[in-house]
Amino acid sequence: MSREQAPEQDLERLLLQDSRDLRCSEDSEDEDALLTPEHRLLVEKFAVSLQDIPQVHPGEIVFLPRQHPLPCFLDTSQLKPRSALEELFLSAPPSQQLFFLRSGLLSNLYLHSTAPCPVPVLQWLLKLLTWPPDTSSRAFGLLWDLSMDELFCQSGDSHSCGGLGPQVGQGSPLAPAGPAEEDVRPWCPLVQDVTELFQSLGAHSPAVCPLGPCSRMPEQEDREQQDPPQEVALEASLNYIYKFLTLCVYSRPGIYTDASLLGLIELLCRTSLDVGLRLLPKTDLQQLLLQLLECIREWPGKLQRLCRTISWVSDHHHNLLAIVQLFLDVTPRARKLRNQLSLVVIARLLGQEEVLPLWKEKSQLPLLSWLLGLMRPSALRQHLGCEHRPPCLEQQPKASAELDQKACCLCHSLLTLAGVVVSSQDVTSDHWGELQLLCMQLDRHINTHIQESPKAMYRTRLKDLATQTYIRWQELLTCCQPKAQYFSPWKDI
Repeated sequence: MSREQAPEQDLERLLLQDSRDLRCSEDSEDEDALLTPEHRLLVEKFAVSLQDIPQVHPGEIVFLPRQHPLPCFLDTSQLKPRSALEELFLSAPPSQQLFFLRSGLLSNLYLHSTAPCPVPVLQWLLKLLTWPPDTSSRAFGLLWDLSMDELFCQSGDSHSCGGLGPQVGQGSPLAPAGPAEEDVRPWCPLVQDVTELFQSLGAHSPAVCPLGPCSRMPEQEDREQQDPPQEVALEASLNYIYKFLTLCVYSRPGIYTDASLLGLIELLCRTSLDVGLRLLPKTDLQQLLLQLLECIREWPGKLQRLCRTISWVSDHHHNLLAIVQLFLDVTPRARKLRNQLSLVVIARLLGQEEVLPLWKEKSQLPLLSWLLGLMRPSALRQHLGCEHRPPCLEQQPKASAELDQKACCLCHSLLTLAGVVVSSQDVTSDHWGELQLLCMQLDRHINTHIQESPKAMYRTRLKDLATQTYIRWQELLTCCQPKAQYFSPWKDI
């Protein structure tokens, strides 16, 4: 047996030696084939840069990874058991209370019961939405079924249960609810409860402040990458929260005050920018935002404040563009918000928010025409160059290329927002002259100022967007062109 293995070992040794010799020869050839300085300059001169305009916004660091969910305790101090099973549930330790939920005993206890489910139990189920999917899915299912059960009860007995929507004498959800207010069904959480849910999911505290611009988040490079299972669990918990809130505002449209609605919309916009959630669908969140807009009572008066608030949820232009695109153009209010918010974001990014009359509806297209003159890539490069320290002499070419790319990316976002402003307006023949001026400004200040280069693909992408925008606006010009006025000698007879 050893004689048969000897030739194989010798052959293996020879193959290893040949591979080492081959590797050494390749290394020597590489050393001999080093580029001369003249050749290196030639390669760098004609090198094609892979830099392009990012398709996905950079996002913000909102949710920090958590290894374990926060403990969740049921407050039973004010609860009186109404049955032996309920007494067993209320007196059980937290682990056994979770067993009641997972085994379905809690559904048998409160679902389709003559007595409503106590509010502390509903609050406990709401907090469990932040737990891993095996628990949060069951908590959401029971919470949803209990709310739907209350709705069916109200529709079947409107005199005893009261109709849907706000009732006379209900307190504001921002104020502490009394016993009578807590009994109003279906139960809806306070805005503070929603904020605490996001904090339980790991939201960084500045990201969930209720109103006004927040301080900057930590840099993205300092954040630990979340594992895919953690991101999936986070997405599932958020979708459960969005769906339940949608049911709440749909069944009781007047449950939240306008101030609460504005704060909730801002909170949802901030949390939607999380880095780990950028590529995930946001259907449930978009549906919730549409419903929240419909619940605002003083809609025309609150629009200005809402736009100013949302325009400060981030300092990055691509993030702000993602926020605008979060509101679907399917309802009149969402369409109006997209139109006004896009114009406010453009003015803010160009430093013109305080000097322009942004809230006059008839002056939006003329204002946009004037703002297009400030969107020239050269003007944006100058604007961005003033914000950064001038580099040393050796780093000037690289810094100039980076500044050019940043300016083109900013111009790309601004031009996309300009397209939203025009597309979300009802353009008629009265706007024909203003739209024609827009096309002239676009061609004069942007199209003619973009010099394509094989070393800068981002310029080609920007040029393509400018051309597509120009074509769309020309099509609108054709559709809204005023009819020619012909002379009629019998008109005044």
